[in-house]
Amino acid sequence: MIPPDHIPSPWKRRSRRLVYENAWIQVFHDEVLRPDGETGVYGVMHPRTYAVGIVALDDRDRVLLVGQYRYTLDRYSWEIPEGGVPVGDDPPEGARRELAEETGYRADDWRELMRFSLANSATDETGAIYLATGLTEGDADPDETEQLAVRWMAFEEAVERVRSGELFDSMTQMGILRVALDRATGRT
Repeated sequence: MIPPDHIPSPWKRRSRRLVYENAWIQVFHDEVLRPDGETGVYGVMHPRTYAVGIVALDDRDRVLLVGQYRYTLDRYSWEIPEGGVPVGDDPPEGARRELAEETGYRADDWRELMRFSLANSATDETGAIYLATGLTEGDADPDETEQLAVRWMAFEEAVERVRSGELFDSMTQMGILRVALDRATGRT
């Protein structure tokens, strides 16, 4: 049974110190009273944006993927289009903007697939993944820090590549598997 959301936190923050920040994130060092009553520390990475991901499917049942080198992992990654929406902006509008910027595609039909929290033991990052269909092609306009490649992959192949670990980005895995689950349970 899932406990109700109204259970009070067993953690008590004694102090918080900002140890690092840039345009995208803040990192805090918290002095805490742990659930066992002992004192401790907790590090929290706080993004300055709301994460969005887009599972863009065409009429041939292909998913649109974006490839880029991920500095943090020191490897290349194929992913669904993703980005950060400034807090206070409309997440669905931000998802539309990210799809167009990264791939050039625009979609007529949008549906929220899920909301999530990423790595909630170390970050308070939250976000949403959207399904985009009714696609039309246009010109991409990626950020100056992005060197992106775009490719189409058959949806079933994408599911298999999630299963094998070749598509390893968590938002990509969540989005593709959610669409597959919806299809398998007749919720499309």
